[in-house]
Amino acid sequence: MDGEEYRQFERTLTNATAQHTGAALDMALDDLGWHDALAADPRTAISLLCELQGAANATSCALGYVFAHALGMATNRGNGIVLPPIGRWDPPGTVDGGDLAVQGIANASLAHEGSALIVTTTGARTVAVSVPTESLALQLVDGMDPDLMWYDARGTSVLADRNVETLAGDWASAVALGRLAVAHELVGTSRAMLELACAHARSRIQFGRTIGSFQAVRHRLAETLVGIEMADAMLEAAWLDRLPKTAAMAKSVAGRQARTTARHCQQVLAGIGFTTEHPLHRYIRRSFVLDALLGSTISLTRALGTEVIMTSELPALPLL
Repeated sequence: MDGEEYRQFERTLTNATAQHTGAALDMALDDLGWHDALAADPRTAISLLCELQGAANATSCALGYVFAHALGMATNRGNGIVLPPIGRWDPPGTVDGGDLAVQGIANASLAHEGSALIVTTTGARTVAVSVPTESLALQLVDGMDPDLMWYDARGTSVLADRNVETLAGDWASAVALGRLAVAHELVGTSRAMLELACAHARSRIQFGRTIGSFQAVRHRLAETLVGIEMADAMLEAAWLDRLPKTAAMAKSVAGRQARTTARHCQQVLAGIGFTTEHPLHRYIRRSFVLDALLGSTISLTRALGTEVIMTSELPALPLL
């Protein structure tokens, strides 16, 4: 995209995420040609939408579409994909003899689909198995962030060759691209929390001065901004080298920074930040769930550290 195309695309996505969420946002993305943009320029499509979605606290099937794109499927099949359960990043399907066991999460739109796509690995192949949606037990996840409208999907199906599709992409690449998408959403969520805290610091008066003039408050806000920019820079590096390891690092950094942002912004907002009337709690809830999706900052750091110990090799420094 050239400069003017990028700005116009950004404006349309900003309006869409500000006005819509859930199924309505999915329909808006179809109308805006976001799927075509994902196929032509994945970085622009993913980074713009996911950061804006995080800033607006909106939801969509975007993550499923990202996985579909990385696996070589038609992106409009993304709303039927079952993703790994919270905290894990292995394929949601496992083959045992002639049976396919499923454990994962799915977007609310799956409940209206006739079939679900379950990704699994058999030998050296990555395949998608189409199973009837009615064969899965779908239970709404009413946890920390019920507005996400995720469903827990479990079940067992008989594996039949006619329902198996060999995929052009591999699972590790799909997870890496999914982690970049989630990391961008975490950055968008963090920027929104910081803006809420800054607005409060500019307007709240104590001892005849705005609290934003106090050194302790300014230090917290400055540290938060530096951390967000660090996460953004790590994402830049991950897009440049396209390695799964760097994507995991970017996701880990973004998750850690979102938690730091939540802590500092809560301190700046003080009592008002604890109330349900103030929107901060919605972003904090969302950031905790996004951090856990496809591996939390703790689990990814542990996995990367274990790999360093096992291989006795440090990852190469990303070049910006």
